[in-house]
Amino acid sequence: MAVRDVLKMGDPRLLTPAAPVTAFDTPELRALLADMHDTMRALNGAGLAAPQIGVGLQVVIFEVNGNPRYPEVEPVPFTVLINPVLMPLTEAMDEGWEGCLSVPGMRGLVPRYTRLRYQGFDAAGRVIDRSVTGFHARVVQHETDHLRGILYPMRIRDLRNFGYTETLFPDQNLPDD
Repeated sequence: MAVRDVLKMGDPRLLTPAAPVTAFDTPELRALLADMHDTMRALNGAGLAAPQIGVGLQVVIFEVNGNPRYPEVEPVPFTVLINPVLMPLTEAMDEGWEGCLSVPGMRGLVPRYTRLRYQGFDAAGRVIDRSVTGFHARVVQHETDHLRGILYPMRIRDLRNFGYTETLFPDQNLPDD
């Protein structure tokens, strides 16, 4: 459909909690998902939340498969996740480097649960119920944070571990988000 502009950190719409989706498999939802997909692909994103393109609904998409921004992580299947609920399966957390299309050119070391269960719905309203680990768990947490008005820099424990990608990783040739 269309590649949409991604809101940048500082835009108040990114700090506003999103509303639940109440109608599934509608032309409007299909159009939103198509735009999100096109936008995520065009920008090499690992995921995208509807609030990032100015739509205040609880809708996220994600996928990681040979992504140049995350070259060494395990694949994560393409997923549409609507009205998500996350439940940690452990208290164990791991810090990992994250970037975000709404915080371009920067990375930060962010703590996330290592194992979690997520539930929600797909575009047709069918139930999704998965237990995941590793980067899959990290991506789900990152994207669903957007639905609560949380950007990853808000979770960084030590701001010495936050900076420009090219400065933090000068020899890795990572794309500028």
